[in-house]
Amino acid sequence: MSKPSDSKNDAPPEADTLAFFQDLEPPANDFLQDALSGLSAAPKTMSPKYFYDQKGSQLFDAICDTQEYYVTRTEIDLLQNLIPILNKLAGPGADIVEYGSGASVKVRTLLEGLDNVSSYLAIDISRAHLINACRVLADDYPEIAIGAICADFTAPITLPAISREKGRVVGFLPGSTIGNFAPKDAKEFLARASKMLGEGGALLMGVDLKKDPDILNAAYNDAQGVTAAFNLNLLTRMRGELGAKLNQDNFRHRAFYNGEQGRIEMHLESKTEQTVQLDGKEFSFSAGETIHTENSYKYGLEEFAALAESAGFRAKHAWTDPKGLFSLHWLEVHTQ
Repeated sequence: MSKPSDSKNDAPPEADTLAFFQDLEPPANDFLQDALSGLSAAPKTMSPKYFYDQKGSQLFDAICDTQEYYVTRTEIDLLQNLIPILNKLAGPGADIVEYGSGASVKVRTLLEGLDNVSSYLAIDISRAHLINACRVLADDYPEIAIGAICADFTAPITLPAISREKGRVVGFLPGSTIGNFAPKDAKEFLARASKMLGEGGALLMGVDLKKDPDILNAAYNDAQGVTAAFNLNLLTRMRGELGAKLNQDNFRHRAFYNGEQGRIEMHLESKTEQTVQLDGKEFSFSAGETIHTENSYKYGLEEFAALAESAGFRAKHAWTDPKGLFSLHWLEVHTQ
């Protein structure tokens, strides 16, 4: 990311205020094939990346505002308190790359607090949500080159040249997103990120910590039912986009902490014996059978540092809130 670029690959008109836009959104057929594969598996599964159509992204934003979901407010407080330290670590003219950017709320603390940020590149799978969020940022921060890539951020991506400076490239993955990967997959993602960010690059990473299971269970079973709606929206997508024949009322949201695995599990549980039809195929459910939709692994500080080190980073700094609920990690690309 060394200089400005006017490249806008297949940019829709609504992206015309951005310094860069590239549409690498996975084709709809990927969703169908993954759904068929997941429903054919034993136990049945569905990738959490399909949570994030526009409605799903909006629901996730609402989850972040629930009383039970401590992650967002805890992380924002941490970021704000750490700005003087992060400013020294990032240096002037940094290029920020956010993975799974969503509404790009937390990154505002970096855009406002770091010294002369040169560019911000958001990567997210929800195209409309991504463009809307980046257009707002482009209006709010006209001095920063704002770009976007609609893509599955776990796929290999080449960073575009939109920077106005030659500052440090700083990746940003806030929240508990890294926990959605099994540890083996988390290591693979971190290894790809290390190569993407390149020599001298760094990664600011949010990591949810192991804690009282009651706190974790409440966070994924909020009283307003927002997380339930978020989970059930997968079935809405399957009906609307894939033509699946199913009765959504026959499923319920189920989330619980699996202490042995160190993770929250989210499932869509069948309330009754039933059959779901998709692409001419039938999938039978017994009462109580589930579609496993998400894991959210929780880590200890040293445990995560060891994982990052094994993937090509140097774990340089880690910070937690006073209650020990959440952590932020500063990782630097290890060069030989």
